[in-house]
Amino acid sequence: MKKEVKKGTWEIKDRTYYLKGPHTPLTLKIPSRHTYTHNLLWYDEKLNEQREIRYATNQNSPLKDEQKGEATLGHIMFKDGYLEVKKKDQALQRLLSIYHPLNNVKYQELDVVEDAKDELEDLEIEIDALTMARSTDIDQAEAILRVEMGSKVAEMSSKEIKRDLIRFAKNNPALFLDLAQDDNVQLRNYAIKATEAGIINLADDQRTFQWASNGKKLMTVPFDEHPYAAMAAFFKTDEGLDVYKSIEKKLS
Repeated sequence: MKKEVKKGTWEIKDRTYYLKGPHTPLTLKIPSRHTYTHNLLWYDEKLNEQREIRYATNQNSPLKDEQKGEATLGHIMFKDGYLEVKKKDQALQRLLSIYHPLNNVKYQELDVVEDAKDELEDLEIEIDALTMARSTDIDQAEAILRVEMGSKVAEMSSKEIKRDLIRFAKNNPALFLDLAQDDNVQLRNYAIKATEAGIINLADDQRTFQWASNGKKLMTVPFDEHPYAAMAAFFKTDEGLDVYKSIEKKLS
């Protein structure tokens, strides 16, 4: 449901609209009047009724019942994903910004201030991620990269790990920050490293961890859980903490 802009809040200015989504056609025509196939109705809460909307180039209102005399109907066409509407065409602007059902669905109005705010927030997140990546120690860096790269990290030098960590922080800063602040990531890495080092074994069915030296069972992986995520949670228990400390000594 589209709500009409309150009196005094509508700014008279040129407006630009753009199509949403990663792929935009060279040209796209959206419905400009109510038909059997295109429902262009706006619910007026004050009158408690549906009001038909249409774009008429010679009318001051996009509401059909407010239009007078013969209406010259116009088309609404996006080119290269954009549609620029000059401030003199208030009927089309109001139709697109207030009444059209495809507003914020198929297209949006370009808000330079809001876009700048979003871009600034993105840049600040990227700066935070890069700063954290630069100061991250090599063990934590390895743990974070394992989430993205798997066992390949074990074959990388410390310089390669730091390089790829900074690239990761730059390319996906939000995810990097989430992983960097998740203590389970480090615990999962210990479990993986312990397995790779032959300290513990993960059964072929991915359901049981055992000490490699004597085959004693450490834990059973709960159904539908990732084994190393389950082991990370196990490390936080009283029993698991002793196992973690033992693995830490063997890895050092």
